[in-house]
Amino acid sequence: MAKVQGAIVVDTDRCKGCEVCIPACPTEVIGLANEVNGKGYHYAYMANPDACIGCANCAIVCPDGVISVYKVKKVA
Repeated sequence: MAKVQGAIVVDTDRCKGCEVCIPACPTEVIGLANEVNGKGYHYAYMANPDACIGCANCAIVCPDGVISVYKVKKVA
């Protein structure tokens, strides 16, 4: 049976690093990058990508709508 793996894509140029998405993630996937974007903000990224379940909580709470969530079927 195929397992569903989630993935997020963050528009790093638009992310303000507000950290609202971090506690919204039930599997602690998201972290803030050490690097900064063009506006000087530390942006969100997938710190633990293997744990993503594609629940989309991060995208729902993001005030700027910079997170896209995808689900991919993984064949075991």
